[in-house]
Amino acid sequence: MIEIAISRRLSNGSQVFVLDIELVSEARRIALFGPSGSGKTQTLQAIAGLARPDAGRIVIDGVTLFDSERGVCLRARERGVAYLQQDYGLFPHLTVAQNIGFGLCRGWLNPRRGALPDEAMYWVGAFELDGLLDSYPRDISGGQKQRVALARALALKPRLLLLDEPLSALDAALREKMRQEIAALQSRLNIPVILITHDPEDAACLADQVFCIQDGRIVKSCHPRELARQALQSSTPSMTLDALKIA
Repeated sequence: MIEIAISRRLSNGSQVFVLDIELVSEARRIALFGPSGSGKTQTLQAIAGLARPDAGRIVIDGVTLFDSERGVCLRARERGVAYLQQDYGLFPHLTVAQNIGFGLCRGWLNPRRGALPDEAMYWVGAFELDGLLDSYPRDISGGQKQRVALARALALKPRLLLLDEPLSALDAALREKMRQEIAALQSRLNIPVILITHDPEDAACLADQVFCIQDGRIVKSCHPRELARQALQSSTPSMTLDALKIA
């Protein structure tokens, strides 16, 4: 079960944004759907431990990551949360092998392929990255970068996987292919996944429950099929929350 009830006030000069998120779900695949600036990424950052809420609590499968009343705030490295950022976060000066192994062992600068632990090599094989281990991020495609980032994240054996718009940088053909690959991956993992997206098709394929966010708040919870159906009924090419029947 995932329990999130957090609040955070952000200010930039005269502009103030208040994040006030409350959700409880037993779904193993959750999508946060909403427009840019609605608070989706801030929510993931709070879960990952990259941003500290002003108040509230975050509990994943019975493990408390944050609780302001009890004074609990696990450091990011203690949370067991893998966070795949929108730009994949690969280190440009490290090879694919070094990127995947980063975080598994301390002090690695130029690890040999054979030095990668078994848990990393499993995902190297699963994502067909064997021939790319000596390459650098600048030499591989967007889809390959995504696979490298996923391999690095999953090699850490996380208790939760966070995906921030994982398909937004891909063209239509590769987007569909990677959508199917991530869906297949989700079926193999025994960990919950929280996905950020503004694409109803991503939500329909990769989530079991959708939470719609607007202006820092959850305004609707629905099944992905409902989101996809309303997207088809919308007259605008790119559906926003204004096109949803928000109850």
